[in-house]
Amino acid sequence: MRITVFGAAGGVGSRVVAEAVSRGHDVTAVVRDTTRFPSLHPGAVHRTGDAARPEDVAALAADQDVVITATRPAPGQEHELPRTTAALMSALAEVPGPSGTGVRLLVVGGAGGLTVPGTGGTVLDQPDFPPFLVPIARACNEQLAICRAETRVDWTYLSPASLLEPGERTGRYRLGADELLIDADGHSRISMEDLAVALLDEAENPRHRRVRFTAAY
Repeated sequence: MRITVFGAAGGVGSRVVAEAVSRGHDVTAVVRDTTRFPSLHPGAVHRTGDAARPEDVAALAADQDVVITATRPAPGQEHELPRTTAALMSALAEVPGPSGTGVRLLVVGGAGGLTVPGTGGTVLDQPDFPPFLVPIARACNEQLAICRAETRVDWTYLSPASLLEPGERTGRYRLGADELLIDADGHSRISMEDLAVALLDEAENPRHRRVRFTAAY
């Protein structure tokens, strides 16, 4: 497949690029600044572009099978995330794709909107939710709402476990829908490496069309 990744130098984005390249896909890694090129995977094509600019999206998504967005705004700029997602959707709605059926969009989102089993509330609603993460969690919830309102683009939204951090690629994970996945010890976690595995598995074998799903150990 031909895959374009926005946010390719980020924690998740860089691992998505590495996973896609390792599977033999033709990957275009997109960042906003050429100074990030040295940090990008050497097996990908390096390009500059902004997911919030429709003209950039149109150019970088042309003839691609899948577009993946793993962008994250800087602290204090969280409000940019839903705006970027809306612009990305608007642009992709006009891109025909290689078969004329449109380019599929995979969105790496947040866990804040997942329902916590037995509580009746979401992850964001929990009293121990870290205050410094509230702005990005709210932005991710807005991002998901924008996706759910979109009927023109073939999108999929992936929410990670509540604890997402660099780690080991095991190739193991469980899938869920809108409820937080918790292991036998009461933890919800997944490595960035295995989140990338789950995302590429979905890209190769679509099982979630125009819905949110989650992955965790």
